[in-house]
Amino acid sequence: MTPRATPEHRPHGPVDDGTGTAGEVRAATTGGAEPARTSADETADETASAHDEPAEAEVSSRRAAPEETQHRGGGLAAWLKETAIIVVSALVLSLVIKTFLVQAFFIPSGSMEQTLLVGDRVLVSKLAPGPLDVHRGDVVVFKDPGGWLPQQAPEQSGWRATMTSVLTYVGLLPQDSGEHLIKRIIGLPGDTVACCDEQGRVTVNGVPLDEPYLAAGAQPSELEFSIQVPADRLWVMGDNRQNSQDSRYKQGAPGGGSIPAENVVGVAFVTVWPVDRWHALRNPGATFADVPEPASAE
Repeated sequence: MTPRATPEHRPHGPVDDGTGTAGEVRAATTGGAEPARTSADETADETASAHDEPAEAEVSSRRAAPEETQHRGGGLAAWLKETAIIVVSALVLSLVIKTFLVQAFFIPSGSMEQTLLVGDRVLVSKLAPGPLDVHRGDVVVFKDPGGWLPQQAPEQSGWRATMTSVLTYVGLLPQDSGEHLIKRIIGLPGDTVACCDEQGRVTVNGVPLDEPYLAAGAQPSELEFSIQVPADRLWVMGDNRQNSQDSRYKQGAPGGGSIPAENVVGVAFVTVWPVDRWHALRNPGATFADVPEPASAE
């Protein structure tokens, strides 16, 4: 630091040293010329400038505040608009997929063991029947043709029903068993399906089936039957034959136990949940490879 001057060293005004300097300085000042700047003057200017700058900054800040607020508001509006577009697009895409391509279903019973277990979630291709055909051996989900399912528990109400409907609609919740069943197609329109041959096997158009998908210890059928599947209908059976209320038990109904092909929602093609149960559901083509095509369905 520069030592502060003591009072006796501080000048109190112009000092005449006998050379006339003081008069010349006074004359120069009076004459309008810029006075010589001293270090004290520069220090004073810097101090004034330092005091002025914050005021300038404060004014600038106040002027920018509305613009900044407007920018933040515009950013929020843009974010909300973008989010709304994404959500709507996702809902539309989900609706398109669910309506025309794929739908999820929950397995509530053991009628399809060991192929499907209770609690499994499967994806169903809705391209068959439709653009694609269904085949013998396909695992299909179909709407109850009437009287196949027990009476359902009372439906949910209030916000629970609304939430369930929304989540199901967008595909975040799988369809439950409320209106649908899942079985395997054994007979197509025109096929003659019967049980049993001398070895206790189901036959299709006279050809006995070796069925590798049956549950362990399950018999091909404990009931005897023989039917020619009507046109536009299908004969379906569960893989766990002794625990499946399928076509065999509905022979007194219209169609002799067969179901309308139009009731089929689609073909199950993969198990997606639980994770350790993930596997593709493949058609056992070899089982039906020797079955001849039927005569025209009656």
